[in-house]
Amino acid sequence: MEAPQNVLFPVFRLLLYASLSLLVQQSVASKQNPCQMCRHITENFKKGMEKTANKNFGGGNTDWESKNLARYKISETRLLEIMETLCESLNFDCNQMVEQNEEHLEKWWFKQQEAHPDLLQWLCLDTIKVCCPPGTFGPDCSSCKDRATKPCSGYGKCDGDGTRSGTGLCDCEHGYTGSTCLECADGFFEESRNESHLVCHECYTSCKKCTGPEDYKCRDCKTGWVLHDNKCVDIDECGTELARCTAGQYCVNGEGSYECRACDLACLTCMGGGPGRCKKCNKGYLMQGAKCMDIDECNSEVLRCTGKHEECKNTDGGFTCVCIDSYSKKDGVCIEDQPTMVLEEGLFDNVTEDEMVVLQQMFFGIIICALATLAAKGDMVFTSIFIGAIAATAGYWLSERSDRLIDGFLKGK
Repeated sequence: MEAPQNVLFPVFRLLLYASLSLLVQQSVASKQNPCQMCRHITENFKKGMEKTANKNFGGGNTDWESKNLARYKISETRLLEIMETLCESLNFDCNQMVEQNEEHLEKWWFKQQEAHPDLLQWLCLDTIKVCCPPGTFGPDCSSCKDRATKPCSGYGKCDGDGTRSGTGLCDCEHGYTGSTCLECADGFFEESRNESHLVCHECYTSCKKCTGPEDYKCRDCKTGWVLHDNKCVDIDECGTELARCTAGQYCVNGEGSYECRACDLACLTCMGGGPGRCKKCNKGYLMQGAKCMDIDECNSEVLRCTGKHEECKNTDGGFTCVCIDSYSKKDGVCIEDQPTMVLEEGLFDNVTEDEMVVLQQMFFGIIICALATLAAKGDMVFTSIFIGAIAATAGYWLSERSDRLIDGFLKGK
């Protein structure tokens, strides 16, 4: 049996989403530098060793376990179990590094593990040399700004720290700057300092340089502000020639900046929002007092719509030509609408299945009564029963459908 398409499609989308997620993860992992990748592998190796450390311990014969598990501890079986967990299946760079250094991992496992228990140091730093000790960088593991013990004065990170790449320059934390991060950045001031210690705190919002956090301790201001009595005062760009708004826009001043907004539809140029702030009116509008008002082109002596059966309809800033009532536009011409013929329904057109069953029962009841009357040769008792049966069944049906029946008779149906 085939699965419905509306079931298969969501499943396909789910699988596609999962595949794309894995590919994104692979792409992110592939961006890791060789040192990060090697660290990732050695960390997973350590986790694998911890996971398999007590494997196959049954808690029974201690002597037997000591003999057999001593062999498992450094066995090839255990190594293969650990190797299978080092990389994600779609992480190409990780799997490639493991494959390229498989012999090194086997050598460390069987021969170097006791002498060099730190796999990260032995593999990543000493053997394949893709990492450096902390506080150093580059091909020769040079010190970061001659401060290997405390790179960037403790207020930043050395670019390439711990790897065989990078520039060694300081990437300072927020609020700090300088070659060794021993200066306060713009917008910050020195709260305290000694030979090796610096604390930078943020200035008041508008201050670029300051001597304290208050608004009256500014020494220089950020863009959009001007220094006055040690305070930074907002520059009103809209009241000067500093604003750069185009035609059809007006200027709105803000804290340290300004914003250009579109004029009202009625304005060609303006000095604010709305039709009452226009300098010059747009086409289709006329200045009345201090406001641009819409011109009613349809209420003029000029004939706007010349097509047959057309009339003018005013719009904001213009007009449009539409067809008069009972006409519709087709291929640019107004054509008279054709009346839609509606067929009237007959008496039995909308009879439901349940009602049809009732009618059938009525019909058979009348036939039976008629036959009984004939069999009685016109006996008055049977004749009365026959007439009563017809009246009862007709009354039952007409009580539900009397409106439709009367309407049908009036229409001659």
